[in-house]
Amino acid sequence: MKTIIHNIFYTLLLVAISCGVSFAQQAPPAAKVSGALLNEQGKPLDYATVSLLRASDSTVVKGALSNDAGVYVFTNIKAGNYIIKASVVGYQKAVSKSFAVPANASQVTAPALNLRTGSTELKAVTITATKPLIERKIDRTVMNVENSVLAAGNTAMEILERAPGVTVDKDDNISLKGKQGVTVMINDKLTYLTAAQLATLLRSTDGSTIKSIEIITNPSAKYDAAGNSGIINIKLKKNTQSGTNGSITVGGAKGQYWRDNSSLNLNHKQGNLNVFTSLSRGDNKRGHDLRLNRVVTDSLGNKTYFNQRSLMPGSNHYNNYRLGADYDLTPKHTIGFVVSGYSNSGTDNNDTKTIIGKQFGVADSSLHTTSVIKQTYKNFALNLNDKIKIDTSGQEISFDLDYSKFKNNSNAFYYTNYFKEDGTQQHFPLNLSNQTPSNITIYTGKVDYAKPITKTIKLEAGAKFSSVKTDNDLRAQKQDSVTMAYLNDTTRTNRFIYNEKISAAYINLNKQFKKTSVQIGLRAEQTRSTGNLIGFTPVKRSYLNFFPSVFVNQTLSDKHEMSFSYSRRIDRPGYDDLNPFVYYLDPYTFSKGNAFLKAQYTQNFELNYTYNKTVNVSLGYSRTSDAITELILSEGNKTFQTNDNLQTQTGYNINVNTPFTITKWWEGNINATAFYLGFKSDTLAGSKFNDGQWAFQGRTTQTFKYAGFRFEVMGDYQSALTYGIYKIRPRYSIDMGLSKSFMNKKFNVKASCDDIFNIRRNDLSSHVINNNFDIKQKNDTRVMRLTFTYNFGNNSIKMREHRSGADDEKGRVKGAN
Repeated sequence: MKTIIHNIFYTLLLVAISCGVSFAQQAPPAAKVSGALLNEQGKPLDYATVSLLRASDSTVVKGALSNDAGVYVFTNIKAGNYIIKASVVGYQKAVSKSFAVPANASQVTAPALNLRTGSTELKAVTITATKPLIERKIDRTVMNVENSVLAAGNTAMEILERAPGVTVDKDDNISLKGKQGVTVMINDKLTYLTAAQLATLLRSTDGSTIKSIEIITNPSAKYDAAGNSGIINIKLKKNTQSGTNGSITVGGAKGQYWRDNSSLNLNHKQGNLNVFTSLSRGDNKRGHDLRLNRVVTDSLGNKTYFNQRSLMPGSNHYNNYRLGADYDLTPKHTIGFVVSGYSNSGTDNNDTKTIIGKQFGVADSSLHTTSVIKQTYKNFALNLNDKIKIDTSGQEISFDLDYSKFKNNSNAFYYTNYFKEDGTQQHFPLNLSNQTPSNITIYTGKVDYAKPITKTIKLEAGAKFSSVKTDNDLRAQKQDSVTMAYLNDTTRTNRFIYNEKISAAYINLNKQFKKTSVQIGLRAEQTRSTGNLIGFTPVKRSYLNFFPSVFVNQTLSDKHEMSFSYSRRIDRPGYDDLNPFVYYLDPYTFSKGNAFLKAQYTQNFELNYTYNKTVNVSLGYSRTSDAITELILSEGNKTFQTNDNLQTQTGYNINVNTPFTITKWWEGNINATAFYLGFKSDTLAGSKFNDGQWAFQGRTTQTFKYAGFRFEVMGDYQSALTYGIYKIRPRYSIDMGLSKSFMNKKFNVKASCDDIFNIRRNDLSSHVINNNFDIKQKNDTRVMRLTFTYNFGNNSIKMREHRSGADDEKGRVKGAN
């Protein structure tokens, strides 16, 4: 530890000296000669052998290799006349015209060289390299789903449920290593949505368009500070091969209902231009069976028993599109744009029967509620990006401008009939209707800069501004028992407008020692927000926060490596959670927001050990203050859901992840996590609350290969756990899949079955703070799938992987549904 502290001190000292030197007056630098190598299509050639020769006698002065941008550099070159000679396998050698390096020159650009394809063509060689399903990197865990059998025909949500350490609860809240507050990104673009909106987006994202899922448990200062348990980044496929190519995917599935999906991916790359597009559509219908038993005790101690069963089938139709292009103005300068969006619709048909009595099984009265909820979701997003490689040392700057517009609408109809003990109608039915248009507009702009100060010190800095406005308008009506007309219901109608502006800046310093690397970062975020429930006093907030981060990586030997990381994070309340008005679901169940809900702050610590670049063990500790927690509380004989700040949430976890290979045809991965979550509050519903529990989560994947077939089996288990006031029961399942390629791997067939024994459930209960309820629910989890994929076009080996400009980021969106 003393050595590490010394290393950190020397890092800061060297950075200070280097920065000081960069501002001091310096002598003119020695001459630097640089240039670029291109093929016949104008595409850069990487790892070519380049020689600098004297023009007078062709004596070799220096040699070099071109980088992945086709650029080569020679330093400390004396004045004189020179020529460039280049060669690479598969191309004819090329020699440039003579050029001069003046005596007082600091930098000279050599004439561009275009290499022609060799006259003797090599026979086609097929190189097959399959990435492991689970891959551990220094700062993240990667789930490579692109070639996984289980990914075929699944949506992004269904794939995400299989990621290491990830769980999705009954309300589609995503947890990582037991903790909620996960930030979900798509292609490095932040998508802060409500759980319902995020679930809709992920269910509308075809699994065949996904390349990998990255799990970052402790992000650096470069990332937004939101998300107390880390970041999940879903990387979509982007074809980078030359020419025109693409793929078509068609799939069908059968659970309780039929499902289908299809997608088209196209890519055209010629010279400096790369154009790509993807279209996907699908229909998903799913079942959901919920049973709720609750006991409500009034102030006199009298108990009322509610026995409720809800059948909640839902359907979703999605149409997604994405179109973009990158253009290399020069080998160092890339501009690009991406247009994306969707037009989705969904319908929920709920049928709920509730028996009310003095004990379970004995009915004093009952009610029957049916509801039809029709929703539409539309989104248009535009990203403009610009990336400039300032020099060959790695200095670069990138810019992003983003605009995104969401337009969601919901029409809901609720019909409730009341019955006496003998089954006759008790009184006039309660018939309600809601219209909930929601408009969300986001503008963001960001800049990122990176500069290697020395060979071992690198500086990263950037700034970002985002502006978000969400307008949620709840228009409610109630049927009049006399006129039978639907009249405006002022007790439920409301309009909530939320504006938020966040200004942020960050700096990261990286220092590489012989066997130690250190990164120190600091991010500052200024938040200004106004929540306005029309007719009430607006709630305004303005606060400045600092978010430090530290990463230390120590190589102990060729096979042993350790790292330590620390970061401070924030989670701001969702817009719908701040809306204080009441949303009724039925006469005895409703939800309401909390306008005074505060942001929560988390301190994250993590220690990692890696053996042989494969086996990884991590220890983590986190402490969250003002933890935002979902609560279910009682109000008379009614039950309502809301959110409040608990005093603290404490978490400990240990994770073990290891791939294994038994034979050349049998390999797999094991991921196991043990974690403790504890919650404490001295003022929860007027009483003290202190509860927690150790839990275990295990997941294993087995892959078998034989005669061109690929068979996968995935088993998942999560023990009972405590989350806030909820006691969540164990859950487990087994998935299987089989795939085979034909026609020289252009045509692929995949068959799979999720939850093959139909045992995956989401059951929970609560018996604290006057709660006494049990929930048993079964989703439509056993689904059989068959998917066909055809790849077409130019599939030649690419020369380099072209990357687009800046990392795309989407601003925060938290609209109420």
